[in-house]
Amino acid sequence: MTFSWLPTLALADTAPVAAAAAPAAPAPLKVDTGDTAWVLTSAALVLLMTPGLAFFYGGLVRRKNVLSILMQCMMAIGIVSIQWAIFGYSLAFGPDKGGLIGDLSWFMLKGVGLEPFADYSATIPHQAFMIFQAMFAVITPALILGAFAERMKFSAFCIFILLWATLVYDPVCHWVWAVGGFVRKWGALDFAGGTVVHINAGMAALASALVLGKRKGYPNKMSPPHNLPFAVLGAGLLWFGWFGFNGGSALGANGLATSAFVVTHMAAAMAGVTWVLLDLIVNGHMTMLGFITGAVAGLVAITPASGFVDPTGAILIGITVSLICYAAVAFLKPKFGYDDSLDAFGVHGIGGMWGAIATGLWATKSVNSAGADGFFYGNPAQLMIQIKATLVTVVYSFVVSFILLKVLDMVMGLRVEESEERIGLDLTQHSEAGYTTLD
Repeated sequence: MTFSWLPTLALADTAPVAAAAAPAAPAPLKVDTGDTAWVLTSAALVLLMTPGLAFFYGGLVRRKNVLSILMQCMMAIGIVSIQWAIFGYSLAFGPDKGGLIGDLSWFMLKGVGLEPFADYSATIPHQAFMIFQAMFAVITPALILGAFAERMKFSAFCIFILLWATLVYDPVCHWVWAVGGFVRKWGALDFAGGTVVHINAGMAALASALVLGKRKGYPNKMSPPHNLPFAVLGAGLLWFGWFGFNGGSALGANGLATSAFVVTHMAAAMAGVTWVLLDLIVNGHMTMLGFITGAVAGLVAITPASGFVDPTGAILIGITVSLICYAAVAFLKPKFGYDDSLDAFGVHGIGGMWGAIATGLWATKSVNSAGADGFFYGNPAQLMIQIKATLVTVVYSFVVSFILLKVLDMVMGLRVEESEERIGLDLTQHSEAGYTTLD
């Protein structure tokens, strides 16, 4: 009798115990065309915000300085874009060094390719994420010029924004958004730039207003906005571009992008209406300038919260930010006497602080499961995290910006001569005029 099964049994008995099956390699990340299209469109929308800011600020200054504002905004696009490609992106998002800054592994965008990068861009090319973030880096230093409009040398401005982007923007961006950043590890919520963009720029704006001092004739001999329709056009472009700013931060064409889009609009609309009503109560008139200022304040405040709050939270943020920023612009600035020319600190700094804190009040995981519940949804700890992140950004941005401005003032001088300020920066800095007058 033969036992045909014995050889098989012997092999089974004598063979070494088989190792556990190796886990299957994760499937390679694939580019999603819809997500990529949305993020690239959003990057273009955010780029449009800087020319929009140029018109917004340009319409608010005197006509002899309108071109200088346009030039500063456009130069910010050029300088910061190049800085970002060479080393800024690597410092902001590159491999972490102690939670404080990225290294230079991605110098000149080495290794930043056309494939997805799991940590930041799982469904879009890494370069798409990089260029989207570049537009944030561009507009942030441009926001600062609203505080020192009509009085800074153009050469000093160029050096300042290059150094500021490197020493202030890139580190704060890394803390909050990069893998390994210490503020990110705290669990702070900043969907689209409340701390990174608005508090950061707002505190630098306050520092610049204090270092450069007041414009000649401020406040008694200052003229009203020379071209309010320009400012309205700029505000409209900002509002339009902000849908890319906030909606694009979902990094995908999805429900979260839709939610961010909706709450962005609701907060801006509510804040604009609230500011107009405050104008009526305080001054007896509803003003166009009031509406666009309020709308921008609403856009600022909803930015960090846009991926975490529902429409109810957005409307409440819109109401409260107008109340707070109106008080800062109408009462705080006159009381302390600083010349924040176009209210960059009063709107972006104060509004950004409130937006970051308000995120800790009205955030809800029903909107974004990857976020957190806020104070009104049973999690008061999140509010404390938001306050801590706000304070860290406030102190760092103000102190480093103040020191940087002081050093530049000693080395090359920041402010134009009094005669140049009287003539206007368009002619004295650029030998051009914003308008041609026919005899």
